[in-house]
Amino acid sequence: MADRKPLILVTNDDGITAPGIRTLVELMQQIGSVIVVAPNSPQSGMGHAITIADPLRLYPSEIFGDIPSYECSGTPADCVKLAKHHILKDRAPDLVVSGINHGSNTSISVLYSGTMSAAIEAAIEGIPAIGFSLGDFTRQPDFSHAHEHILTITRTVLERGMKRGTALNVNFPSRSAEPLKGIRICRQANAKWQEVFEERRDPNGRRYFWLAGEFVNFDTHAEDTDEYAVANNYTSVVPCQYDLTAYGMLDTLKEWQL
Repeated sequence: MADRKPLILVTNDDGITAPGIRTLVELMQQIGSVIVVAPNSPQSGMGHAITIADPLRLYPSEIFGDIPSYECSGTPADCVKLAKHHILKDRAPDLVVSGINHGSNTSISVLYSGTMSAAIEAAIEGIPAIGFSLGDFTRQPDFSHAHEHILTITRTVLERGMKRGTALNVNFPSRSAEPLKGIRICRQANAKWQEVFEERRDPNGRRYFWLAGEFVNFDTHAEDTDEYAVANNYTSVVPCQYDLTAYGMLDTLKEWQL
């Protein structure tokens, strides 16, 4: 029916009790019918992991009142799979939104992000998807300055549609004294973590390692990247796809005559 509300699946990687997903659920209620399937515990840095060696648990939750909600023992990608193939098997969602992540997912972080992996999983299934992340690592992040942009981007995707197999990676800077300057369409910055594994000892003297490091941006002079946008108080929007083929190398490999 023409007046049918869009069905929006909400998930995340910070867990079903995270403040970011509650904010996203409240905003999506202004746009359509909402269903929530989210991990029962934090799954940050899980990337596109799926559960294959352990049973998956799925339980109804009343955390969002009357909104149909489920907590899952698996990863963000598991949540999207279970939602589509088990919970919503009679109707595919019109949109999947993931987040709002507590921490940035710009540049190379998109590969490690559970937030974006949920969105990419939806893209694999042919469902339009958006991952939302906030570059704020404080204990009580403030998402309020991003509300308008979240609604604008979501409504535009539902109205215009997206190319099949793609998802949007949306990042917001932390709230400052100035309002957000706008929305910028960007490319993923060439940046990475220069990692260090600190060697430590537990109370029993056994050795273990703790991952640390420094974030390095190699695109410091480029103004078309997500890192530049967020650093300059813009919302960044990067279109992503799961096809990782390096098309520029195809002709080179053919010349090698392997």
